[in-house]
Amino acid sequence: MRFRGVIPANLLPFKADLSIDETAYRRHLSGLANTKGVTGITVNGHAAEVSSLSREERIRALAIGVDEVAGKVPLIAGIYADGTQEAVELARDAKAGGAAGILVFPPTLFMWGAQVKPEMVLRHFTAIADAVDLPIIVFEYPPASGIGYSPETLAELAKLPSVAGVKDWSNDIVAFEQNLRAIRQSGRPVAVLSSFTMSLFATFILGADGCISGMGSVVADLQAELFEAVQQGDLARARAINDRLDPLVRVFYAPPFVDMHNRMKEALALLGRIPAAHVRPPLTPVSDEERARIRLALKASGLLK
Repeated sequence: MRFRGVIPANLLPFKADLSIDETAYRRHLSGLANTKGVTGITVNGHAAEVSSLSREERIRALAIGVDEVAGKVPLIAGIYADGTQEAVELARDAKAGGAAGILVFPPTLFMWGAQVKPEMVLRHFTAIADAVDLPIIVFEYPPASGIGYSPETLAELAKLPSVAGVKDWSNDIVAFEQNLRAIRQSGRPVAVLSSFTMSLFATFILGADGCISGMGSVVADLQAELFEAVQQGDLARARAINDRLDPLVRVFYAPPFVDMHNRMKEALALLGRIPAAHVRPPLTPVSDEERARIRLALKASGLLK
């Protein structure tokens, strides 16, 4: 499978009791799948508060997605685990559940030495690839996090036959370009999917094959238009679209960064796309003051009249 274009990472609506709101979730998924330019959807990612989901909830979230989307676009399942064996089990769940690919998060253990012991990274991904016949997207974190992979390690991962893409969240345009060049030089058709949403325009200009973005849950249409404009070389149009995205980028990714998806949920609620912006602890709801800023950003972007 070749991954390309705009792939939103869905937000996961909850009810007041913090159980999954299946009705709202189905509506959200359907809206994304029917958006022009959307080529896939990522479930069980950061945007879906995956760290708070049980294994059974992850299986259920994927099952709802497969049922609702019904083949309109492929679904990529996030594999969020701190151990290789658990990651293998989750990958098997994804395969059994009908995922078209898996997005493999780095174990937090990697912050203790994976940058200087790339053999740990290769062993982790090789074990998953050997256990499950699914295309793998490598999740690249910011180098400052301690669990981001070096360009050299990404180049080695790109040689694995199952690796079909890299979701690059390096959050540094210099690191992004280094990673892009290393992956391109691997000699394999591995997609580079930007998750550097704060500089999405720049990464598209550098040659990203598309994006995987939680913010795509709110503005998949604008991200798709931006990607199309860059691909067509229409930079004036691309700049105009980027200018519309800018107010939302600034409000969603303002400090503290941990609240980015809480704010995106609030945006969906303000737009009437989900009934409420409930988040699971330890995340906290946005304040009234911040909700007002999100409303202003939605108006500035032209999404809210």
